[in-house]
Amino acid sequence: MARRTSRPARPKTPQACPCGLPAPYAECCGRYHAGQAAPTAEALMRSRFSAFAVHDEPYLLRTWHPDHRPATVDFDPGMRWTRLEILDTEDGTAFHTTGEVTFRAHYTEGGGEGSLHERSRFVRYEGAWVYLDAVFTS
Repeated sequence: MARRTSRPARPKTPQACPCGLPAPYAECCGRYHAGQAAPTAEALMRSRFSAFAVHDEPYLLRTWHPDHRPATVDFDPGMRWTRLEILDTEDGTAFHTTGEVTFRAHYTEGGGEGSLHERSRFVRYEGAWVYLDAVFTS
């Protein structure tokens, strides 16, 4: 008689997207990481935050303006990005060629909590939104 095996566990419900929107990762930022273009500067900002959270270096490099793109992204293995707050947006829609997003990105590192407050600039490059540069704020 054949040995009976248990059924594989059902997949868990997808976890919420790291960007903070109430959608599963695959339906939110995961689709941009898989190749779909972000429709707005804010969507690109959220998807880049999620890419830092999941360590998706190819996506980060692909969405960085080539004039400012580093050769590699150095992820800090002790840092975990935990939450994103969008504080303000300026332009950055389908009707614009530039946009700015002010945000606060929260993280944990070495048992402590911290945040990064930044105003990022985005431009359309070859038809797609890309990250240009940032001004760090306190």
